[in-house]
Amino acid sequence: MTDFKGIRGWKVQTLSTDPAASVADTGTWASGGSLNTARGQIGGAGTRDAALAFGGTTPGVTAVTEQYDGTSWTEVNDLNTARRHGAGLGTQTAAILASGFVDPSTFQTAVESWNGSSWTEIAEVNTARSQLASKNAGSSTAGLIFGGSPDGTNGTGITESWNGSAWTEVNDLNTSRKEIMGAGITNTAALGFGGKPSDPQAYVANTEIWDGSSWTETADLNTARGQGGGVGSTTSALAYAGISTANVTNTEDWNGSAWTEVSDMSTARRGNGSAGGPDSTDALAFGGYSTTYVNTTEEWTVTSPAPTFQKINLGQV
Repeated sequence: MTDFKGIRGWKVQTLSTDPAASVADTGTWASGGSLNTARGQIGGAGTRDAALAFGGTTPGVTAVTEQYDGTSWTEVNDLNTARRHGAGLGTQTAAILASGFVDPSTFQTAVESWNGSSWTEIAEVNTARSQLASKNAGSSTAGLIFGGSPDGTNGTGITESWNGSAWTEVNDLNTSRKEIMGAGITNTAALGFGGKPSDPQAYVANTEIWDGSSWTETADLNTARGQGGGVGSTTSALAYAGISTANVTNTEDWNGSAWTEVSDMSTARRGNGSAGGPDSTDALAFGGYSTTYVNTTEEWTVTSPAPTFQKINLGQV
């Protein structure tokens, strides 16, 4: 057999285990504390260890608000208007719920702001709609909401930016859709993915990036779906759960240019609430609909430093 070292001048380095493609590739889901009220189509805000869940359906619409401390959920003051499928954003102590749906068949422009202890009605959005992402982009003073449905059947591309006092319509998504998922930590850098253009059309895998002035199409999800969870930023995000042709457990990591399949969730669900940090290493999924409305919570974590993460260099196998 030809001696490789004699040809190339070095030995082939072998690894005892397969290296992970990314830090997120070492992530796993684990059970967390259960919500007090099982429900789906929930608004979400905050991080994995300091989250806020608000509204949703049991299946009747609810105003219930709960906060998570990384171990358990505690009921706090209710929303002023019970609703489902609204757009959540912000932190556990400074959050917003925008728009949403109130039975029977009433689409909301109402917006409420959470200050850590109670909800207050503030300036309304320009377009009433529902079926928005559980967690949208930005903060309670600089937020962004996008997509959704103004009639329950057709998706929209309408995007609105919040400056802390008023909502302004900006450029639309390229693909109008409802049941969209989202991520982003500012109102000038967001990610929108999945959803469906209208009923009875299928779910799409389209991903778009917002740069503060317009949306640009980028690489698709591996699994087309909607009503799932999304957290992170335009350079490091996580998409999880949702519905494709059935509820899914799929989790995908976004590295700024492409989506990669990583570890699945334990429970397939759609309409779950979402919370998480500024990248794909910190996420929370709570509630949603499996075969019934559930109160279960799953926490996403990676080991830091990830023990199996190692960039592959020339000469390694």
